Amino acid sequence: MITSLDHLVLTVRDIESAARFYARVLNMQVKVFAKTRTAVHFGTQKINLQTLGQETRNHARVGSGDICLITDWDTERTRQHLLDEGVVIIEGPVMKSGANGPIASLYFNDPDGNLIEVSHYQKDIQDDT
Repeated sequence: MITSLDHLVLTVRDIESAARFYARVLNMQVKVFAKTRTAVHFGTQKINLQTLGQETRNHARVGSGDICLITDWDTERTRQHLLDEGVVIIEGPVMKSGANGPIASLYFNDPDGNLIEVSHYQKDIQDDT
């Protein structure tokens, strides 16, 4: 039934500040849609950014997001890039079980406290999970 993830939504304090962070730190493209909404795009997906109370159908809270993003960069290159951008890595690299096998993950928080995991698939490791 479900074939892919199209987008997810993060609740942030300041949309422009969040968009700049994702563009600078994770090389995402900032795009405006529906005249007033902002999203950051990567690959064929996007993250819509909203402020608290903007969407009344959910129970969002600022900083309650927890997402895993896949990179084609090796873990050390990603780690060094994050450090160069002034990002505090709170955990990792650690091995985790991704949707398609073993991943090496680095964890950090965005400016609003959302937990961001950036992971690289480890093709030569057997996944026993």
